[in-house]
Amino acid sequence: MNAPYQSGSSDPNGFSGNVDNLHLPERTWLECLKLVKGRVNNQSFQAWFEPIIPLQEKDGKFVIQVPSQFFYEWIEEHYYSLLIEVLTQVIGKEVVLDYEVASEDRESRAGGPATLHYSPESPGPLSPEHASTGGQPATDPAGGAMARQLGVHSLNPRYTFQNYIKGESNQFACAAALAVANTLGGTSFNPLVIYGGVGLGKTHLVHAIGNHVLQSDRSKRVLYVSSEKFTIDFVEAIQKDRVAEFSNFYRRVDILIVDDIQFFAGKEKTQDTFFHTFNELYQLGKQIVLSCDKPPKELKGLNERLLSRFQSGLTADVQPPDLETRIAILWKKSAENGVELPHEVIEFIALNITSNIRQLEGCLISLLAKSSINHRKIDLELARDVVRSIIGEVRTHITVEEIQHVVCEHLGIPEDLIRAKTRKQEIVNARQIAMYLTKELTNSSLKTIGLHFGGRDHSTVIHAYQTVEDSMSTDPVQRNLVHQLKSKLELSIR
Repeated sequence: MNAPYQSGSSDPNGFSGNVDNLHLPERTWLECLKLVKGRVNNQSFQAWFEPIIPLQEKDGKFVIQVPSQFFYEWIEEHYYSLLIEVLTQVIGKEVVLDYEVASEDRESRAGGPATLHYSPESPGPLSPEHASTGGQPATDPAGGAMARQLGVHSLNPRYTFQNYIKGESNQFACAAALAVANTLGGTSFNPLVIYGGVGLGKTHLVHAIGNHVLQSDRSKRVLYVSSEKFTIDFVEAIQKDRVAEFSNFYRRVDILIVDDIQFFAGKEKTQDTFFHTFNELYQLGKQIVLSCDKPPKELKGLNERLLSRFQSGLTADVQPPDLETRIAILWKKSAENGVELPHEVIEFIALNITSNIRQLEGCLISLLAKSSINHRKIDLELARDVVRSIIGEVRTHITVEEIQHVVCEHLGIPEDLIRAKTRKQEIVNARQIAMYLTKELTNSSLKTIGLHFGGRDHSTVIHAYQTVEDSMSTDPVQRNLVHQLKSKLELSIR
């Protein structure tokens, strides 16, 4: 399985692994990285070269996989000449550089361990082992090469349960996905339908299921395909009078993963074929995993019997990540890039990029890029520039510590007492007001607020909030105090 090359190994050049065991493009790329490492600084190397995966070297063309469209554009603009230079030096002749972009909208087409090849003259799909070692489709008896491969959008090896950041927003979906991966067809979660908005990690999760299955049992026939790819292949099967072979192929897999089923809308014949494929796999006890952008019952343009099948198993949603999850994602992604970001930078980005994990990761890549190219230190000022370029405006924020400081200073109370266990009435009142303002003015969860106030339970925070609300409705002095503190805090960040 291809994977990004990591520095910091026992090899004096910073590369690990037995070169003799690598395939041709991997050997070539390893030599290229050694040359590149001496030409760019370490931060640029980690940010822009280690994530690249070599896919193919053939007929004067070298194909690499990059993590995103932004990444591709940056490499093309800033490092294309360097890549051509080192590739030519290593290969010994002029070479054409080509790219594959891996993203949730256009999945990686790398020849990974789960690539399945369709052959109309074979009894079923080739095993993953055959696929990854060059198994090819049979020749079309009519005379043309049957180059079509079902499953060329193979599993992306980067999408695993190990690097999936779990939080309250996706905990249930992740647990369901792991249960399915551990017991194919052995749970009532069949089909498993994972739904959520754009960029929230649905595709990562369904790929993780397939990767986990293959890690446990390489003999399993795992097929990931987008709904668009399924439709295209079905239309081609009709044109070539191979619908029977098409259906036979899909019905021989152990787990079928179909991404973005909402795009089946309006395609009646495709829906009909998928309905029968679904029934056959279900009757055989095979696992079906689907993803879509909204609950199945809200999908438009799909026939009722198909919607009924989609709702017959388990439906799990992936919500926008909360603040803690966004911070965890940024910590992990920055660590993967070998960069230690200041806490205030991480928190600032997480507070301003709120609804989309893909945008969150894009912001981090932009931050690393601007720091590397412009030789700027990564600080709050640079983070502010990057966030502003992405969302158009920067939302200033108040921290829990600032709220505690302002409340305690105004009321003449030592800050450590607001986090202590004391039950003195003036301390309790100050603590409850600070909790109320924290909930009003920050995106912190109830659990996080409780942790900032001496490790208190979320129910204590709810009680504090309600107590202050009730008091403000009946006591004008309390109401004025809270409004005064709130205005003071809001003014401090303008």
